[in-house]
Amino acid sequence: MKKILSPLLIAVTLFANAQNNSQTSKILINNVNIFNGKDNKIKKGNILIENNLIKTISEQTIATDKRGQTKIIDGQDKYVIPGLIDAHSHMMIESISQAKAMTSEFAYLALYAAHGSEKQLLRGFTTVRDLGGGALVLHKAIDEGFVIGPRIFASGAFISQTGGHGDFGMPTDVPRKIGELSYPELNGMAAIADGEDQVLLRSREQLRQGATQLKLMAGGGVASNYDPLDVTQYTEAEFKAAVGAAENWGTYVTVHAYTPEAIKTAIKAGVKCIDHGQLADEETAKLMAEKGIWWSLQPFLDDEEAIPFPAGSSNRKKQLEMTQGTDNAYKLAKKYKIKTAWGTDCLFDSSLAMKQGKQLSKMTRWYTPFEVLKMATYDNAQLLTMCGKRNPYQDGKLGEISEGAYADLILVDGNPIENIHLIEDPDNNFKIIIKDGKIYKNALTKQ
Repeated sequence: MKKILSPLLIAVTLFANAQNNSQTSKILINNVNIFNGKDNKIKKGNILIENNLIKTISEQTIATDKRGQTKIIDGQDKYVIPGLIDAHSHMMIESISQAKAMTSEFAYLALYAAHGSEKQLLRGFTTVRDLGGGALVLHKAIDEGFVIGPRIFASGAFISQTGGHGDFGMPTDVPRKIGELSYPELNGMAAIADGEDQVLLRSREQLRQGATQLKLMAGGGVASNYDPLDVTQYTEAEFKAAVGAAENWGTYVTVHAYTPEAIKTAIKAGVKCIDHGQLADEETAKLMAEKGIWWSLQPFLDDEEAIPFPAGSSNRKKQLEMTQGTDNAYKLAKKYKIKTAWGTDCLFDSSLAMKQGKQLSKMTRWYTPFEVLKMATYDNAQLLTMCGKRNPYQDGKLGEISEGAYADLILVDGNPIENIHLIEDPDNNFKIIIKDGKIYKNALTKQ
């Protein structure tokens, strides 16, 4: 005989279930040394996380509930830093070979990228700014919780003129029929646009699909095959079409550019951020400082982290010319106190992607360890806020450890301000990785 529940018992049960479902998720990390992302000092303390935000930071004991609903972690006197931010990423194509990227089905690319995104999070990168390659779909999958990876500020497709840095078509693809789209274009990886009307259309398409900022190609590139490094790409009028579309949506345009002419043309049109800029001169740096332009620089050197282009190839020659300007670019950025961001721009190379931390630590060639960590956390986060209301993450602050900030934390076995090389080996030195209040790695020996 079935047992019949009374209406009162049913109501009580439903209420209890609702209460359990509404309980907040809390994590308390005690006994840690805190680098908050902004200040050149370490403070001992305890951190209480509630849901996905940092609720309390205190040198005093933080009281917890008596029902055992707070996960308590003894930080063992280790060091906590904010989650790292890469300001120039290509999530869809960072680890896959160029040949596969340009010929594989997009579903395959997406699966490949999803695998790579989890690895990136486990390297301590909790947020990235993606500057082309079609990562809008990956961004959605991560935010919806069925793929593991960093937050993505996605540009969608990079926008390029025919023969520009974003034109990765085959030599036999021209002449193209008007309206004909290549495979990368159909998949939202790239957008080839010539003339103001086409630039405006492709810009609006990226914004329609959820881009947080737009990325255009302003000059020649190293990895592309048709454009010498010195060529300028897009006229001031074409840039203005994209800038107008972005400003109407409350966001901004960044550009790929190396040379003074490419940089100045973009700035005259209203572009707010320059990515790369290794060949900038004194006049150009002054202009960037006067206009308050962000300079997203990468530590490109002719070293073991350089993309291995064949000796004697045009790509290799362009690479050598570009890397010879890196030291001077950082010198100018520091001299004129230009707002400077850091990113990797890793493309088509899984072994290089795994060295993301090393690409950060090598910045000590130009900056102190504190300045490097601040750039990869707090400073990069300020760049991300330029997308205004297009920012999908407005519940808290990024790039810092403060009350009300997103709970993006790394527990480091050692002081990275004293020994920044610790970040080169996240497998062994990052004991806990938390993103958005969720623990994705916990390798502490004792709890």
